[in-house]
Order: sequence, then structure tokens, then C-alpha cells
Amino acid sequence: MRMRSSNPVLKRALQQQSGPQQGYGQPGYGQQGYGQQGYGQPYPQQPYPQQGYPQQGYPQQGYPQQGYPQQAAGDQPMTIDDVVVRTGMTLGAVALFGVINYFLFMSNPALGVGLMFLGMIGGLVLGLVIAFKQITNPIAILSYAALEGLLVGGLSAFLGSMLSVQMGDPSAGTSLVSQAVIGTVAVFGVMLALYKYRIIKVTDGFVKAVSYAVLGAAALMLVNFVLSFFIAGGMGLREPTWLGLGVGIVFVVLAALTLAIEFRGIEEGVNAGIPNKFAWQFAFGLTVSLVWLYIEILRLLWIIKTMFAD
Repeated sequence: MRMRSSNPVLKRALQQQSGPQQGYGQPGYGQQGYGQQGYGQPYPQQPYPQQGYPQQGYPQQGYPQQGYPQQAAGDQPMTIDDVVVRTGMTLGAVALFGVINYFLFMSNPALGVGLMFLGMIGGLVLGLVIAFKQITNPIAILSYAALEGLLVGGLSAFLGSMLSVQMGDPSAGTSLVSQAVIGTVAVFGVMLALYKYRIIKVTDGFVKAVSYAVLGAAALMLVNFVLSFFIAGGMGLREPTWLGLGVGIVFVVLAALTLAIEFRGIEEGVNAGIPNKFAWQFAFGLTVSLVWLYIEILRLLWIIKTMFAD
């Protein structure tokens, strides 16, 4: 029975595995040879001399004498360790470029803001390409992580600086970033535990509901962004108001739920034995969810601290 999944990465991997390929033991492969009907004109088989050749087959110098040739590294079955290692690499790139742009912003705000917008636009474009084309190239995915790092670092410094000025405390910005990082790690751990012990059951209906909610949130943010060019703050969805607070909480929950969907995809991929090159796609998915979660927690904390600063 062929395994089915709503995860696009797993769908592609399973399609590649079950493609129109003929292998050993399948009809039409290895069952016809020289001198057998169906392979050109009959060619009379003549035994090889006993010296220098084995009794069966042809001499195979440079290939294993038994079984099949060794699989390429990218064709080995994916494991949890593969996903963990690659996710560590992508998050390391996010952290590295985030720290770089954070301190660049502190010394040169104009440059930091420019790199932040470069990370936002470049990350959005490259992320969409990777997602829709299901790219597993590590260079592309690490480049995406670097761009996200520029965005994360610049936004952290920007909101932190605003909070420090408002509260008159230079350490307020650093505290904001530290709390956002701790909050992101905590939410990740909670979601992993909820998924592992099946407290949250990620069914196909769950995946559809969360996916539609994320699309709706993205559309809402796009409208708010466009309106912000004509009205200060747009619809006020990201401002330090009660509306902004409510929206921030909803977005944190949505980002956390996308982690559960990623956990399900990884588990299904490991169980299906898909090639380990797809670990890069799952690392990409986890990075997208974690970066989004961090940004929403950062903004939510900024809203709370700004609203109740007095």
C-alpha cells in the first residue's frame, strides 16, 4: 500500500520513489538477455572459458561483486539526525547574520534598516521559490537563512531601540530580545512535547485549518502593510494597542501550530524512508516556522511592554 500524506515535501519524495522505474526483480528488467527473445534478434549464447571469468554474468571490475552498486549519499534514507543537523545549520546561519545586523544597526541605523529590508524582501522571494519548487539545495536554503538573519537582527535592534528610548532604559532592548529568544525556545519545546505525546493530533483536517488560517493572516498583513503607506499604522494590527495585542497573540498561536505540522511531516518522512536530501526541505520548514514564531513573540512582548510601560 502506498503511503499518502498532505505534506508537499513528502508527496514529492514518494512520487520520486514510486516513479516509472524498473528495478531488479521487476518484469522486463534483468529477465531478458542476449540470446533471449525480446532483446533484438536472437544472439546465440556461447559459454565463456572457465579461466578469467566467473560462471555467472560478465566481469565487473570496479563494482561490487555482489548486490547493487552503493547508493549515493543523497539517496540514503532520511533520519531524525539528518533533520536535526541541517536545522542546526540553518538556525546557526540565522543567528550569525542576526547578530551581525543587530550590532550594525546599533552603530549605523541606516545600514541596519537597509539590510533588514533586504532580508525581508530577499527572504520572502527566495523562500517562495524554495517552497514552491521544493528545492533541496543546501546553498539556496542557507542563503535563505542568512537573509532571515538580517531581518531578525534588524527588527530586534529596531524594536529594542524604540523600547529603550520610551522606557529610558538602555538595557530594555537587550532584555526584550533575550526574552523573545527564551520564549521561542520554550514554545518549541512545549509544541514538541504536545506532539510527541499526541496531546495534539495533527490530522489532515488540522493541517488544512491551520494552512487556511496562515494564508488568511498573510493576506491580512499584506492589506495592513499597503494601507500603512496611506494611513499611519495601517489598520493598527501591529501597533501597541488592544487590537494589536489580540492579533499578536493569535499570530503566536498560529506560528506555534505550524511547528506541529512540521513535526508530522518529519515523522512521516522518516517512516517512509525518503532520501535524506529532503532533510534540507524539512530544515527549511522548521526555520520558517521558528523565525516567524520569534518575530511574533518579539513583537508581542514589545506591544505589552510599550502598553504597560507606565
